Amino acid sequence: MLFSEINLKKEIQKAINDLGFEKPTPIQKETIPFLIDQEQDLIALAQTGTGKTAAFGLPIIEKIDINKNIPQAIILCPTRELCLQITKDIESYSKYIKKLKATAVYGGANIQSQIRSISSGSQIIVGTPGRVIDLIKRKKLILKHIDVVVLDEADEMLNMGFKEDLDIILAETPEEKQTLLFSATMPKEVMRISENYMFSPKKIEVAKRNEGAKNVEHHYYLVNAKDKYKALRRICDVNTNIYGIVFCRTRRETKDIANKLMQDGYNADALHGELSQAQRDHVMNRFRKKNIQILVATDVAARGLDIDNLSHVINYNLPDDNEVYIHRSGRTGRAGNKGISIIIAHSRETRKIGFIEKMLKKEITYQKVPSGEEICEIQLLNMVDKVVKTEISSQIEKYLPSVEEKFSHLNKEELIKHFISAEFNRFLLFYKNSNNINLKEQKNKIEKNISKNRNRNGHSEKGFTRFFINIGRSNKLQTHNLIGMINEFTKNRNLLVGKIDIFKNFSFFEVEEAHENLILKSFLRKEWNGEKLLVEKSKAPKEQDTKLKSAKKSRKRTSRKLTQNKRNSKSTKSVKGSFKEKFKRSKRRN
Repeated sequence: MLFSEINLKKEIQKAINDLGFEKPTPIQKETIPFLIDQEQDLIALAQTGTGKTAAFGLPIIEKIDINKNIPQAIILCPTRELCLQITKDIESYSKYIKKLKATAVYGGANIQSQIRSISSGSQIIVGTPGRVIDLIKRKKLILKHIDVVVLDEADEMLNMGFKEDLDIILAETPEEKQTLLFSATMPKEVMRISENYMFSPKKIEVAKRNEGAKNVEHHYYLVNAKDKYKALRRICDVNTNIYGIVFCRTRRETKDIANKLMQDGYNADALHGELSQAQRDHVMNRFRKKNIQILVATDVAARGLDIDNLSHVINYNLPDDNEVYIHRSGRTGRAGNKGISIIIAHSRETRKIGFIEKMLKKEITYQKVPSGEEICEIQLLNMVDKVVKTEISSQIEKYLPSVEEKFSHLNKEELIKHFISAEFNRFLLFYKNSNNINLKEQKNKIEKNISKNRNRNGHSEKGFTRFFINIGRSNKLQTHNLIGMINEFTKNRNLLVGKIDIFKNFSFFEVEEAHENLILKSFLRKEWNGEKLLVEKSKAPKEQDTKLKSAKKSRKRTSRKLTQNKRNSKSTKSVKGSFKEKFKRSKRRN
């Protein structure tokens, strides 16, 4: 199917032709013809970067009554960036329809200018839930004439805590409307919205949740937790043209990693929730222009980013939810480009990598962190290539006599050495005495059951101490809560936290051995959500103890079998006895 074969207005066809659209993506192919012809509600499940904006945007533009200067369609999305991107796309698709107007409404910007834009006559509203509610309360946004409601990235909006906001907004819209729900996944909360606000929706799923981008390679590196930054730096150095996002677990970690990279001379910056809107815009503009090569971000901060040409996605920390990894990796390998998704893992995370592989239905290939010598060679050859490819300016001729005089005492070989050293000494000095940071026990192929065995035996990673804490999932404890407590109670935000295991009624966490006493002192007489905290060192069982436990279990199994056999024997005798009695009675009767 071609776009020219879809029943769209000539003005829209002309606009999308200008954009170079020829063939619709799978979600567009399934969705656009349906929405043009039908008024039925729709649930569309598709990953980020599959062309969802055009999938719902083109049919909306097709059906808008340009003679009515009132909101007829509202598109709700989770972030300011996505809001602006959707609005920009809508404007591009409708640029030849003079009277059609779309307005973006979002927090962090002047609300008065947004009110003026709506009042002047806007048929399509694209907004974030918070700002939409603000406008509704001010009675500046009236939704009683809305024909179409779009919930874009519905799962993300719910993850960000917009559940109540969506309920309020949807309650303001007419019962007689078409509701379009676009989501990457279909969790219970999204299902609830579909049940409450949609009537017999058609369901389209073009990309299953376990499908990774076809153009994405998946790699993982295995190091000790304390060496993760070293590994990140070497990965950046070996990929000389890297343009990617590094995902971290917390805001603090995001800032720390970004600062380290900048101090070490990399074009990097951080994107996190503590930034003002102006600061966020500044960072994103620099990143889009490639003035920043490496963007360090949290998952929440990166939501709504729409950049097609990322070369790498690096997981400095694996997310708690494996599906989040799928979303992260889907940010690269777009628009026909190839991409690489990288995991920097420690020994306790290898099992999780195995689970992600099952979801992806793809192998995540083990890679060795390159040595200092390898990096220096790659960087040197890259520098030489740049010099060779550099265009020679005609204006340089007038400076050559003076330059040649300066170099007259050097021969060709010496001159090359001087130029290389001037540009390359930083790498040579840094990696002069660099050691191998790959885990020693990992040789040819990584066995992904290492973490399983270590977890069962209660061993901590080398250089770390494992602690027990008396709260877990039943106390609504999550990973970020525990990290927050460690930072708050110790008053040290630079502590390196290792593996965290959260169970129903208790949890375990690891911290560098050097801070063992600090952790124990800091958690004394502390509470969390009204629960008195108990933190103590988790002692790994000795080999002898493990053997004794195994022997005890074996004896218990044997004992249970003997008891069961006795019971079966008694039961058999009882049955036989009753049968004999019945036989005797029948004889007497006869």
